[in-house]
Amino acid sequence: MADLGKDNVKLLMQWDIKQESEQEFFEFQVREWIPGITQMGLEPTGAWYTAYSHGDTPQIMTEGLAEDLATMRRILDSEEWKTLHAKLLEFVNNYQQKVVRVTGGFQL
Repeated sequence: MADLGKDNVKLLMQWDIKQESEQEFFEFQVREWIPGITQMGLEPTGAWYTAYSHGDTPQIMTEGLAEDLATMRRILDSEEWKTLHAKLLEFVNNYQQKVVRVTGGFQL
């Protein structure tokens, strides 16, 4: 696990799973997504699944930690990220992401 320092940044992501592809989505998460982002240098630090929602709450919220902004930019600009991210988008709707400086706890 990365040491939390003043330069750490998080990638916050949220999405809804396409209803017809939930099984394939969870298999993709375990087999490709988590190992792939970890190998790129993005450390998964949290994930939240909303089973029942009334309103605009995303079904999945997740975050990944990088050492610094330069590392995050390298990851997000890489062909590996683009390929893996494109595959994620086959299983989800309403994808959103943003990069924030780490302040502790879950950030919006």
